[in-house]
Amino acid sequence: MITIRPYIPEDEKAVADIWNYVVEEHDAFPQTEPLRPHEADAFFRKQTYTGVAVDENNEIAGMYILHPNNVGHCGHIANASYAVRHDIRGRHIGEALVKDCLAKAKEKGFAIMQFNAVVATNASAIHLYEKLGFVRLGVIPKGYKKNDSDIRDIILYYRTL
Repeated sequence: MITIRPYIPEDEKAVADIWNYVVEEHDAFPQTEPLRPHEADAFFRKQTYTGVAVDENNEIAGMYILHPNNVGHCGHIANASYAVRHDIRGRHIGEALVKDCLAKAKEKGFAIMQFNAVVATNASAIHLYEKLGFVRLGVIPKGYKKNDSDIRDIILYYRTL
């Protein structure tokens, strides 16, 4: 059983470890450098909301960050990033995180969720987003540079809340 709750400073190491694993995989997040211990707590707390998935043993299983996609006239559009602990992927934790995030985004006053850069090879994310009603806006060819010899397309998605 997964429960999603707000991030607290005591979560810093476990949440940063999950985040950094995804960063270091170079398959989903745009960041190239992992969060350092002295940066992680501030990063997670500065988001509009950081959600943490915990299992029945209160172990952290995943997380998400929610924040505006832009400012001003476009500030009603949210953006989010999701990460599940690598050793327990495939248990629908990502789906629970996305559903919670959509509800939280609406609660926080956002009207739209937009994803700017879903890597085209991230089949599980694509399947989940389309299952949850996200609309594919288009493809940016070669928009994700994993390294100099591995450049992939990215897909843009949105969904009203």
